[in-house]
Amino acid sequence: MTSVLLYALGILIIVLLLGISIALHEIGHLLPAKLFGVKVTQYMIGFGRTLWSRKKGETEYGVKILPLGGYVAMIGMYPPSKPGEAPRESTTGFLNSVVEESPVKVSKGHGEHIVDEITRVGDVGELPDADRAAPGAPASMPAEGNASAESLSADGLTPEAVEEAEYRRGLAGWVDEARDASAETIADGEDHRTFYRLPVWKKIVVMAGGPLMNLLLAFLFFGIVISGFGVAQTSTTLGAVNECLVPASSTQTTCGSDDPAAPAAAAGLLPGDKLLAVDGEAIDSWEQFRSIVAASPAQPLSLEIERAGSTEKLSLTPEPNEAVVVDKNGQTVLNEDGTPKTATVGMIGASAATETVRLPITEVPAFVGENVKNVAGIIVKLPARMVDVWNAAFGPDERDPNGPMGPVGVGRLAGEVVSMEQAPIAARAQFIFSLAGSLNVALFVFNLVPLMPLDGGHIAGAIYEAIKRGWAKLRRKPDPGPVDTAKMVPITFVVVIALGAMGILLAYADIVKPVALFG
Repeated sequence: MTSVLLYALGILIIVLLLGISIALHEIGHLLPAKLFGVKVTQYMIGFGRTLWSRKKGETEYGVKILPLGGYVAMIGMYPPSKPGEAPRESTTGFLNSVVEESPVKVSKGHGEHIVDEITRVGDVGELPDADRAAPGAPASMPAEGNASAESLSADGLTPEAVEEAEYRRGLAGWVDEARDASAETIADGEDHRTFYRLPVWKKIVVMAGGPLMNLLLAFLFFGIVISGFGVAQTSTTLGAVNECLVPASSTQTTCGSDDPAAPAAAAGLLPGDKLLAVDGEAIDSWEQFRSIVAASPAQPLSLEIERAGSTEKLSLTPEPNEAVVVDKNGQTVLNEDGTPKTATVGMIGASAATETVRLPITEVPAFVGENVKNVAGIIVKLPARMVDVWNAAFGPDERDPNGPMGPVGVGRLAGEVVSMEQAPIAARAQFIFSLAGSLNVALFVFNLVPLMPLDGGHIAGAIYEAIKRGWAKLRRKPDPGPVDTAKMVPITFVVVIALGAMGILLAYADIVKPVALFG
């Protein structure tokens, strides 16, 4: 029973930390938007039906039923499609574009009337007069008779041109419907408070505020992990000394009479001995000592150690051993023919003891940077990683512990760790903070992907606007105005559908084939 309660507690803790991270992400959008004078109508955590809300000033704050993110609704995120038309309200949340801004809906202007807008895209050439709707005729019917694609073609448009026109009309309608989905016309005198009228740098600050808040949280959580709890590191103290040397591929656990004695044991080294110097060179880390040993096969080394408070000198001769060469990232180096590259290195049959070291706070940026690089690498290879997840979920393959994981998997992992009663409480707490830090790094990197409706897509739109306006200025052309990111709505829905499919696959895989970090 205790384990079950601890498992549930682990899930609850990580859900709360994730909720706090999402809430602060949206505050990262909210604060600069209000600072720059943009009217913010909603600040919501979650999506779907509202569980609780309260209006303070002009902004409604609330919590919704689906805890899958959040959003901030600002008026005029999309500029009007035509001069003089009222700009539209939209949100920063990508799931909200599906849950609450579905293009199937028809919006109500100030709740008084239904907006029924019919838009035509005319870039494919003017249609003949006979094919234009007469005043009062239904929009879906030609003005004269039952003109069809064939009649259009007979009047000068090829079937391919007709098909392209229909396709472009469909996209235009999609864009317009998305504009109208959660739209509310801007009240008189508030046009200057729309998002689209902000200077480019302010748009970037508003949209980057959310991801940057997650980055700050990652600094906080990882600071607690490495500077508060500390990290396990190899020390210059021996943790174990083997009696003999056996091949790395061997499974034997005891030494046989024919096995050669380990150089460390032959030299008289014992667990607990602290390494001080080798051939007069002071030893500051285990990696330094291991490098010296590896570079000295069959060469006697003068060793200075500290044992029980006193200093002793020993002679150590590393045993030559063929080992696979690895790079700085631990990856096997290959020969030109694809076989693993090997080299003769020294081996002594001893390993280092580990100790918990609290790193200075100045080490946090590098620690976070390494995590950002790793997550970015996963996202760049996300399609291939998702194929691996599919193969694991529906086949015999195991999940990659360094691969993508969904909310279900994160919750399971937190529950498993917290319910490990044999582990110290401090170690379990440290893991939860580390997990929260990793989640915030993931939120930071993922939201900066330059695709709508992610924050990175809006930032990319603002950068494109700066380039477009700057180029027009250099050429002494009229200001082209703000970029209409609403035209990216078709791509937005493709991205949302892909993300939804990815989420479903990860949830299924996290249930039937969860990531196993502890064997």
